[in-house]
Amino acid sequence: MANKSLFASIAGKLLPKAEARNEAGGAAYALTPKQALAQYAATGCMNSTFYASADEQLTKVIELASQVEPEFVARVALYTRSKSNMKDTPALLVAVLSVLSPGLMAEVFDRVIDSPKMLRNFVQIMRSGVVGRKSLGTLPKRLVLQWLERRTDEQIFRGSVGNDPSLADVIRMVHPKPTTASRAALYGYLLGKPCDIAALPELVKAFEAFKATPSKFGGFDLPDVPMDMLTSLPLEKRHWEALARKASWQSLRMNLNTFTRHGVFADQALVSDAAIKLRDEQAIAKARVFPYQLMAAFVNTGDDVPARLKDALQDAMEIAIGNVPAIDGKVWVFPDVSGSMQSPVTGNRKGSTSKVRCIDVAALTAAAIVRKNPDAGVLPFSDEVVMTQLNPRDSVMTNAQRLASLPSGGTNCSAPLAYLNERNLSGDLLIYVSDNESWIDGARGHGRSTATLELWQAFKRRNPRAKLVCLDVQPYATTQAPDRGDILNIGGFADSVFSIIAEFNNNTLHPDHWVGVIEKESI
Repeated sequence: MANKSLFASIAGKLLPKAEARNEAGGAAYALTPKQALAQYAATGCMNSTFYASADEQLTKVIELASQVEPEFVARVALYTRSKSNMKDTPALLVAVLSVLSPGLMAEVFDRVIDSPKMLRNFVQIMRSGVVGRKSLGTLPKRLVLQWLERRTDEQIFRGSVGNDPSLADVIRMVHPKPTTASRAALYGYLLGKPCDIAALPELVKAFEAFKATPSKFGGFDLPDVPMDMLTSLPLEKRHWEALARKASWQSLRMNLNTFTRHGVFADQALVSDAAIKLRDEQAIAKARVFPYQLMAAFVNTGDDVPARLKDALQDAMEIAIGNVPAIDGKVWVFPDVSGSMQSPVTGNRKGSTSKVRCIDVAALTAAAIVRKNPDAGVLPFSDEVVMTQLNPRDSVMTNAQRLASLPSGGTNCSAPLAYLNERNLSGDLLIYVSDNESWIDGARGHGRSTATLELWQAFKRRNPRAKLVCLDVQPYATTQAPDRGDILNIGGFADSVFSIIAEFNNNTLHPDHWVGVIEKESI
């Protein structure tokens, strides 16, 4: 009779040795520089996380960028801006390219620095000195000037909201030469200098007229400027109602409590219009919303917000997760509910820390997969598996809240696999949603492989076609199971990760997995 213990021992010895240590001190595998850079760029917001400070993340990103080809840095910047909807790290990578490869920076500048916010991020990073220079330099300055020249007067004015630096600060730095009387007047206006009032763009004139006497304006003749320009003014109810009607999808989502507080939704027609807008599929796509932001809006809506609008947010969530794959075969999802997952998903930022935690994102991902795969099993874990029961007919919001409220503890990533193996349960696709900071299980086999990889190998002996996805929601550089044909490591919290998971499951993903997807980005 075969000696099962002997064969298990031999199999463990054949697995790669876990020579790295994760941020929690547990045994782990180091990601390659390309994998690590992609992970940091898709999840890092340059704020302090549970295990790392903002400065440590910044230093790590710059270090990793120096270890890969400049072309890959450019592709990561493009991918994480266009697919992962990130802001801070893509701007940082463009700034890094100003040192590594100025020509590549010029090639990708307009596609990454695609909004006033991104422009201000880029200038702030360049002026900070973190990439090795404290001034913009000739080429970056020319790119910023071109960015300004390619925008209309109205776009420049609407983009002037925001500080540190403000758009006016950027204009002071680069000294653009206006080619029209209206642009000259606009620059003077933004800089607080004397200007030709008559030459100002009509939008600026309308805004100044409204600022002078808001009471003379009705609800339908508000200037067409960002909501932030108006809300500090003494607005009347009719003005708030007009703002709600004209609000972008994103502004409406973010200001439901504010509109309610100002009596806007006493008008049932306005409630209906707002609900229709929140459910608008094209508007949701255009807003580039993270699913977790919808969850935040839903959780934070006050009791006075009409139920129809809360329902509309739930419908918007169902649309936002539309590319969650329906998987043939048995799916298991392992959301990490440990203590480190209680930290804000975008890190701690003084004065503006997100209320959404890593655990909320993990719970939301699990709930979304269950929604599309009603037979999926969910095994939340911390020290051990935390048993719970989800109803696939419940909304994504409801199931996500249920998972996020589970008790937490230490991190033991191998616990779900141990649970499946002990019960001889089968599966085709297993998905971790975690920060990968496993430390309780340590390394099995006297420090050889991680417990997660060893138990995955045992699961594979019973389920040879099974695949494992490790979805990491934090900017760290290790994993519990390194990439190979049946293991995918991917990072981020945008809905684009679902498409890659679907490709991986369908055997249509690039052989280099996530790195291969990024390397297909066109420069």
